[in-house]
Amino acid sequence: MAGHSHWAGIKYKKGKADKQRSKIFSKLSKEITVAAKLGSKDSEMNSRLRSAIQTARSANMPKDNIERAIDRSDMNKGINFESLRYEGFGPERIAVIVETLTDNKNRTASNIRTIFQKHGGNLGTQGSASHNFNQLGIIRINKKEISDEEVLELAINAGSEECFSNENTHEIFCNKENLYKVKNIIEQKVSNFISTGIEWFALNKVKIGKDKIQTTEVFLEALENDDDVQNIYTNLNQ
Repeated sequence: MAGHSHWAGIKYKKGKADKQRSKIFSKLSKEITVAAKLGSKDSEMNSRLRSAIQTARSANMPKDNIERAIDRSDMNKGINFESLRYEGFGPERIAVIVETLTDNKNRTASNIRTIFQKHGGNLGTQGSASHNFNQLGIIRINKKEISDEEVLELAINAGSEECFSNENTHEIFCNKENLYKVKNIIEQKVSNFISTGIEWFALNKVKIGKDKIQTTEVFLEALENDDDVQNIYTNLNQ
């Protein structure tokens, strides 16, 4: 029975990993489709599409999936997606910003509100939580692509504000208005990026007790599992 239980555990973990992978691919596909719908289908002419494709490749999304996502931009011409932001406070009063991409804002608003309420949080108005964050352009590169010294010099020459290197990645921070200008310069030396985008960066992170962390993780996972949610930012120190 122990062997059986162990195998069941492995299957459960694999199933969960496959489900997470599918969810990630779904969100990436939606971003690619919208980027292609709003601009050129030529990624060289469309920086948002180029960044979405690069992020998808970093997530090991198959080429066929990427091409299908681009092709979908020609279908359902009548369906328009909106980028909407929701702000509020989750369990233990952590500040939360939720970015969504939706074709039905009433459905999305209802779902997000329900998730907040169900987990002891509350959804606020725009500005209620975002004052705890700075909006920055952030470029992430795998350390295998370029050395610490080279990326630092490149980031300085490109006009970035900060460049940090950790165990696996380089992170380049810049003014959000200069994001694609900085990236265009970096692309002269680097062709593969983990991600490029404008993100909300917490000014001061809050730490909560180990006995409370599971509650916040369940809440954030519920948000992540919503099909309309693209990005989640919190000031939780994890």
